Amino acid sequence: MSLLDDAIWWHVYPLGAAGAPIRGNQAREAADPGEHRLLRLVPWLDYAVELGCSGVLLGPIFESASHGYDTLDHMAIDRRLGSEEDFEAFMAACRERGLNVMLDGVFNHVAASHPRAEELALRLPDGGLACWEGHSELLTLDHSKPAVVDFVADIMLHWLRKGIAGWRLDVAYAVPPRFWAETVGRVRGEFPNALFLGEAIHGDYARIVADGRLDTVTQYELWKAIWSSIKDVNFWELAWALDRQTELCRGFVPQTFVGNHDVTRIASQIGETGAALAAAMLFTLPGMPSIYYGDERGVLGDKGEGIAADDGLRPALPPEPGEGDRPWMYRLYQELIGLRRRHPWIARGEVAVLAKDNSWIEYEVRPGGEGGLEGAPNSGRDGAGHANDGHANDGHANDGHANGGRPKAGDALRVRIELAPRAAARVTDAAGNGLFDWRGPDGPA
Repeated sequence: MSLLDDAIWWHVYPLGAAGAPIRGNQAREAADPGEHRLLRLVPWLDYAVELGCSGVLLGPIFESASHGYDTLDHMAIDRRLGSEEDFEAFMAACRERGLNVMLDGVFNHVAASHPRAEELALRLPDGGLACWEGHSELLTLDHSKPAVVDFVADIMLHWLRKGIAGWRLDVAYAVPPRFWAETVGRVRGEFPNALFLGEAIHGDYARIVADGRLDTVTQYELWKAIWSSIKDVNFWELAWALDRQTELCRGFVPQTFVGNHDVTRIASQIGETGAALAAAMLFTLPGMPSIYYGDERGVLGDKGEGIAADDGLRPALPPEPGEGDRPWMYRLYQELIGLRRRHPWIARGEVAVLAKDNSWIEYEVRPGGEGGLEGAPNSGRDGAGHANDGHANDGHANDGHANGGRPKAGDALRVRIELAPRAAARVTDAAGNGLFDWRGPDGPA
């Protein structure tokens, strides 16, 4: 199986999670590798495995001016996090636990003070350098330059050689697809199984994937429909989005989520009960799911305004793991992930809405296409045409891959989500056997 089929990512913003100062002179004064802040995440790796995750998606870890998305040196670990030796120790700890690692690559822009800005940034007609979306501290790279292709490909290869599984590509939707196609194509010559996840907030997802030779993109349409349907008590919105999800999944496996480093926390958006229902949908719908650190604990946080708008979404982790203030939420995530691992074919499944009203919806998930059935011919390649012999996720007892994760004829899940008169999520198999039953924090699960 490929990572697209098997991976469940624990998404962490390292600077925040490790308690590094983010802004101004304080950030630079604290840039001491001796703090070894990246290693503060190591105690949480067992937590991620126990939760059921198979990979860690790390936000920016490279030397930057402030928040990580203003990179100064893509080849160096941010001094606020530690050293390259700390990174190697972190990678070794992940390998010991069977965890893949994905890094966040900011290749649309760089910090204005980047040492190669004059050479690599896009020039305006007046000779000045182009800022990214009006941010004077960020300069847009000139993706038409062969030097920029070389620059990005060299960075990707450097860290892939150190054992990472792939790249999240920040602001991928704003970069010309031909740039991704050329750069990714070059990198795949050495790492054919590397995973490339493009950030796509809007646009033609399928086209971005195909033209850029990417594996997947962030599925913001589904994220919006899940929380908005719950908040507005309007599952007609979700029903439309599920038709769209099935359409997309015929071409690739979208990255699905209910939270990330850029959006209001799901529990703040729709309350803890709504967040639980959102999780039930996340793990029973096709896609490659990710969990933003803390969502599995019901952590709160609102997106603000101005330069520090995202700071409240990116808190420090406690020194030692635990279930948090809402242990029932943690256990709910565990059970849902266990369900997902016993039915890994969901990743490429197709969704059919069976019935709906404003306050409830029923849908069925079936394997996507006959090629995914047990006993059917298998090319040994994933949906993007890459060999599946790469990253194993051993050690996950609940992965349910006795038959290689391939579904059997007749496999299906039926899901009912209710908002009223009492919140509930129920999952059965095609024969009606109960697989999951949640009826609020105090109900059975």
